[in-house]
Amino acid sequence: MRDGAYDCDVLVIGGGIVGLSTAYAITRAAPGTRVTVLEKEPGPARHQTGRNSGVVHSGIYYRPGSLKARYAVRGAAEMIKFCAEYGIAHAVTGKLIVATGRDELPRLHALVQRGRENGIPVRELGAGQIAEYEPEVRGLAAIHVGTTGVCDFVGVARQLARASGAEIRYGARVVRVDRRPERGVAVLTEAGDVVRGRVLVNCAGLYCDEVARLTGDEPGVRIVPFRGEYYELARPELVRGLVYPVPDPAFPFLGVHLTRGIDGSVHVGPNAVPALAREGYGWGVVRPRELAGTVAWPGSWAIARRHWRYGAGELRRSVSKGAFVEAVRRLLPGVREGDLVRAPAGVRAQAVLRDGSLVDDFLIREGERAVHVLNAPSPAATASLPVGREVGRRALALLGAL
Repeated sequence: MRDGAYDCDVLVIGGGIVGLSTAYAITRAAPGTRVTVLEKEPGPARHQTGRNSGVVHSGIYYRPGSLKARYAVRGAAEMIKFCAEYGIAHAVTGKLIVATGRDELPRLHALVQRGRENGIPVRELGAGQIAEYEPEVRGLAAIHVGTTGVCDFVGVARQLARASGAEIRYGARVVRVDRRPERGVAVLTEAGDVVRGRVLVNCAGLYCDEVARLTGDEPGVRIVPFRGEYYELARPELVRGLVYPVPDPAFPFLGVHLTRGIDGSVHVGPNAVPALAREGYGWGVVRPRELAGTVAWPGSWAIARRHWRYGAGELRRSVSKGAFVEAVRRLLPGVREGDLVRAPAGVRAQAVLRDGSLVDDFLIREGERAVHVLNAPSPAATASLPVGREVGRRALALLGAL
């Protein structure tokens, strides 16, 4: 390709918050760099970004030194500042992590230590002190994390799109990628458009492994989709802020929690059940080709063998509202079944290795003329600004080496 034959310097696939943050970071770091973002939906942030609990995570859960820990701690502060600068709805509410059983107390104490290692201020609470923050919540002990908040991540994504100066093409589903190391990358969309760039950035979320393979790179992981189902609390006055259980260290899922959003509503959830499609937001959404791909991946069977008891409990809470209420009552004894009203679900794009290990950190890999973001579930929205800078740095390094 001659210089004039390129439509852009960096071609980003995926218009979620990570893809848009990457575009924003590139144009900030290297003004004049031409960036095009292709998003298959008619607008930004239609999947993981727009279907989560809206929490700006503190970073307390993540292994010290990991990308998640570093980027979540840094990203939380940056996200609040970004929201304040652009007038995007947000609030720093703090949150409680509550131990309801004696077996959870050592894990709660370990979270205190982890929080301190990650530089996060934490206050330890006895059973009687929980009511200072949440009068309706009961537990044996808790910790209060003051840096946690909530925000409008969809609003953030829209602002990133505007401020990036990138060309954003919506309704542009990628069906083919032609990469030629000596020339560049050409992408064909479902509508028949061809977009040519020097470097490709893959931020395709639920489809990131498929886009990597379209590019000619074997990602070494597969996305196994897990649906998170939510309810809304009909009596939001029962919860003042954010209330979480002590998470199981064997899983990256945080368990059923209570989240007062920026609009004052309180969401309860999510659980974590296998989705039958990558965008399987309900049991009735089944895509045979995608399901076959999940079933064919050896890691999916390894997860099932290793964690079937945990999975059975999650499935039970999915099909039985009573079982879901039972889980909520561990934290909020006064909740009744009639207090919970179904709310939209989300799907977590969880990367799984061949041996069944769940990738527990952000995963970014490079190929020829390509950067692939292969694992960016929660807290990716919180960490999106530093993650975007890192992905952008790698893309610009590839661009500079051409």
